[in-house]
Amino acid sequence: MKLSIIIPAYNEEKTMEKILSLVYAAPLSDVEKEVIVINDGSTDRTPQILVKSNYKYRELRIINLERNYGKGYAIRQGIKSATGDIILIQDADLEYDPNDYKKLIEPIVSSRVDVVYGSRNLNALNKKSAGPLFYLGGVFLSFLANILYGLKITDEPTCYKVFKADLLKNLSLTCNRFEFCPEVTAKIGRRKIKIEEVPILYYPRTKKEGKKIAWRDGVQAVWVLIKHRFVE
Repeated sequence: MKLSIIIPAYNEEKTMEKILSLVYAAPLSDVEKEVIVINDGSTDRTPQILVKSNYKYRELRIINLERNYGKGYAIRQGIKSATGDIILIQDADLEYDPNDYKKLIEPIVSSRVDVVYGSRNLNALNKKSAGPLFYLGGVFLSFLANILYGLKITDEPTCYKVFKADLLKNLSLTCNRFEFCPEVTAKIGRRKIKIEEVPILYYPRTKKEGKKIAWRDGVQAVWVLIKHRFVE
């Protein structure tokens, strides 16, 4: 079994080295691992850090985009390049803990389901959120996805989404920015594919600390969920 970890990165010089060290240190017995970082036109020291890291980590692959296209576009390039049996999405910041990888991939490794979401809301240890608007926005998006697609999930906009690779590669995604989450949820929902959730740890960062998503992205997420429910 091989796991492809896709990390879109835009101006993450403060966290890039640390997240790579955590990803490679994550305990994954009997699972081969490849890490694909998509440098989405970063203008800080992220490219230099990745060059240095490329010498340090044997399984690291780097895709450099000539300009900033957006998180969704970067993820799509990573999906195209992935050679693993399972694909996991990892943000380049430190909000999500790679120590959760083992339980995230277990339902797929055991052939129980084809899709797993890591839920921040199912872990009682998570006492903080990125802010009330982010929290309420996530609750509403989860509610909307459940209503529109008959799902039973608690954390639709979570970063930790894990898929059987052949399924994800056949979803024909078109996202460019932060709409990757609602688009992939909608297309999984339309196919009536079960999503299993597992509790994960979450260490939120603020806008001042580099969080890039904004309220406009929340509005777009609502539109994407509604659009894909009625338009193939």
